[in-house]
Amino acid sequence: MRIGLLTGGGDCPGLNAAIRAVVKRGLGEYGHSIIGFRNGWKGVAEGDVMPLTRHDIRGVLDTGGTLLGTARYHPHSADGGLDAVRATLEAERIEALICIGGDGTLHAASKVAEETGTKIVAIPKTIDNDVAGTDRSIGFDTAVHIATEAIDRIHTTAESHNRVMVIELMGRSAGWIAVQAGIAGGAEVVLTPEEPFDIDRVTRYLKHRHRAHASFSIVVVAEGAVPAQGSSMEWETKYGKFGEIVSGAISERVAEEIAARTGFDTRVTVLGHVQRGGTPLPSDRILGSRFGVAAVDALQQGRTSVMTALRGEEVVLVPLEEVAGKAKPVPEELIRVANALA
Repeated sequence: MRIGLLTGGGDCPGLNAAIRAVVKRGLGEYGHSIIGFRNGWKGVAEGDVMPLTRHDIRGVLDTGGTLLGTARYHPHSADGGLDAVRATLEAERIEALICIGGDGTLHAASKVAEETGTKIVAIPKTIDNDVAGTDRSIGFDTAVHIATEAIDRIHTTAESHNRVMVIELMGRSAGWIAVQAGIAGGAEVVLTPEEPFDIDRVTRYLKHRHRAHASFSIVVVAEGAVPAQGSSMEWETKYGKFGEIVSGAISERVAEEIAARTGFDTRVTVLGHVQRGGTPLPSDRILGSRFGVAAVDALQQGRTSVMTALRGEEVVLVPLEEVAGKAKPVPEELIRVANALA
């Protein structure tokens, strides 16, 4: 077969491990040709191809980012996008596609499969870990590690200066990084999109903590966190030109409210794209490798319109239509643990 391969949406550690696995399994085990598309679905629409060989994947296992490049482009939303994708696939004689991406990329994959009849297998990746149907996505473990290390470092300067430190982490619609890094890093308050917060309750708790036994506090805020309706903090989420949440907006506002209501010296750290970069942890290299092998094997077995998923310790295939475009929220139990340890 001639198998197309793309990475779409935001980059994350572990993508190159998945690319490497697809090439090694497809080329080495089955003799397939692997045709990479640069910059996600945009590269498919524009016919920007990069045939992949063993030479191209040598030495990439410990490298972050994606050797194919990526872009936020959805062919079903662009004028003529689906027609351009269809034309490229015909011109390149692509018999199947392996799409590595988050909710947006997988939603696009579902639309392309539906509209063009292309055989597609998807691989979930996102540091937000919010792709439905899988326990874990490529990139999440490394992002949590980076965020936890940042919280550990900020603890020492917060205590030295008797400050409240507000740390903003990524998480547009789900607070997976905030909750897990908050628990691991010992944050006093964790604010997530799943549970709108009451700023009065937050500041009352901080004042009580500082009166009782502490001179500093760590507040972790997911970028998609919002105040509860009817609470005393008015807020309208700010979005950029691509629909992304404006980085730092909610954490700056939370810090202003805390400082005004408590009088505590309050500072903000926005971790931003630091969470996406750098060397992938072994767990992300392993997960990317397992998903890559499973995707090629699925095509070899005639399984299409499916996504590789981790369920417990097992890699399984789930129907793409059941998970595409759906978000996986943090379970209430995990949020309760974060709050219980405050």
